[in-house]
Amino acid sequence: MGRFFSVIDKTQTPMGARLLKKWVLRPLRKLEPIQKRLEAVKELYENQELRKELYKILGEIGDLERLISRIAIRAHLPGTTGRANPRDMINLKESLKKIPKIKSLLANSKSDTLQKISKFLNPLTDVISLIELAIVDDPPATVADGGVIKDGYNAELDELRYITKSSKEFIANLQQKERERTGIPSLKIDYNSVFGYYIEVTKTHLDKVPPDYIRKQTLVNAERFITPELKEYEEKIFTAEEKISALEAELFNQVREKISEHTEAIQKNAQLIAMLDCFVSLAEVAVENNYTCPIVDDGDVIEIKDGRHPVVEKILPPGEKFVPNSVYLDNSENQILIITGPNMSGKSVFLRQVGLIVLLAQIGSFVPASYARVGIVDRIFTRVGASDNIAGGESTFLVEMHEMANILNNATPKSLILLDEVGRGTSTFDGISIAWAITEYIHENPKLRAKTIFATHYHELNELAELYPRIKNFKADVREVGDKVIFLHKIVPGYADHSYGIEVAKMAGLPKEVTERAKEILANLEQKELTPQGKVKKKISKEALMQKFQISLFELNDDRLRQEILNLDIDNMTPLQALLKLQELRGRIKNGEI
Repeated sequence: MGRFFSVIDKTQTPMGARLLKKWVLRPLRKLEPIQKRLEAVKELYENQELRKELYKILGEIGDLERLISRIAIRAHLPGTTGRANPRDMINLKESLKKIPKIKSLLANSKSDTLQKISKFLNPLTDVISLIELAIVDDPPATVADGGVIKDGYNAELDELRYITKSSKEFIANLQQKERERTGIPSLKIDYNSVFGYYIEVTKTHLDKVPPDYIRKQTLVNAERFITPELKEYEEKIFTAEEKISALEAELFNQVREKISEHTEAIQKNAQLIAMLDCFVSLAEVAVENNYTCPIVDDGDVIEIKDGRHPVVEKILPPGEKFVPNSVYLDNSENQILIITGPNMSGKSVFLRQVGLIVLLAQIGSFVPASYARVGIVDRIFTRVGASDNIAGGESTFLVEMHEMANILNNATPKSLILLDEVGRGTSTFDGISIAWAITEYIHENPKLRAKTIFATHYHELNELAELYPRIKNFKADVREVGDKVIFLHKIVPGYADHSYGIEVAKMAGLPKEVTERAKEILANLEQKELTPQGKVKKKISKEALMQKFQISLFELNDDRLRQEILNLDIDNMTPLQALLKLQELRGRIKNGEI
């Protein structure tokens, strides 16, 4: 899902990306909202200028959902943390400033959905003005760093800041004033950590010291004094920084409290912008990847022409083109498609691309195909790949059967089922039997009868198409050139009668000795040159193979088994009955009954 999402995600905002993930995980099942989304995407797809302009603006909008969750400090609001910093305020302000432009761009949209986005977006000019007035344009990371509140916003804060900024100037002015008042030209005001600010007068001028001076310290050549005015100013300077920090925090919280009153409106804006972001993203992806607008209806037909896998087509080596495939499914004539063919021939990709195209259509997206008609499905069930649950004590096959049980118990005629190699986790006969029975059940159960694509190596399942009217055979086409196999990656009507496993192994790089020996063993098996217990009686040489040495070493010494086989009424047995009979005979042989 990660790679798939990376292909369709061109969102510009974090909230848009989160919403698009929700859409993918929860596709729509009602026709009207799907069509509304497609209508919006189509307009943005066709109007490049509008799409590009919106794309640029959205890239300049912050995560409104997260911003307001940190800014809001009202306990009754769910999801709020009250951990905002000053830069969050500026981010919120700059993001809200983009809304009038978006409203203007969407005002004349043909799409009802885009018009509603334009109508319900709230510019929140009061919030913008408040932040503009209170918070500096380039604030520090935290309130504790200081310098967050703008000058002119609060008179008390302005005075405290003036005190701290003009302390040197004040001391210099006071010193000059005292010299003029006392007539002592050498009078100076200084500071140390013990006494703080003080006035120093040399002993030659002690007779000029005014009565309001308070002696503080005597030195060899001078006396140090303080005055009530000096101590008062000293107290202001010492406490100003602390007061500034506390007052800025208080004012910042007041601003947050006022913004919190608009939390619901900001959250609504976030939802609308996220939705618009998704529409723009899907339109951009459609243009970039040559997707087409699907026809979505309440019918039971899934028809895809020249469908492509959205991920695989993006990761092919340079110069290699994706081979498109078509499919037609319905509930009346083409309910189940059985796909046979060798590994690497494209069966699994075909399965997945059908599922992804239906999924894309039902989230309101264009799809990778030249034409697509999708009858809404209620669920997409998949059983693909191999997995196990070692910690839970479950084998690959048990997990597979759990998943199949879930599918068969919950699917409906409106569902889409995609099965890949069901039954391969057990013995061949068991697997064929289970796969056969599952296919019959999907076809015959009136409460199920879901549209199904079943990719399998069990060629025996092709016989189902002759027994049931709504089952059709398809195969992954290949071409044999000499001793090489070329995979065409094309799904065509018909069925495969060869798996080409050894050829695939050779392509994968297995040593030549291994693949040549595999050919010998395969010939041995096909000539039934095994004992009933499965032990090889002799190794067939390459020379014997070249001479088409075909002496059968498979002998049955037990007349009861021979007689039982001769008595079988093969003409009146179904393939499944024949397989079950073979399985029974094999079991009886293993148990020594015959």
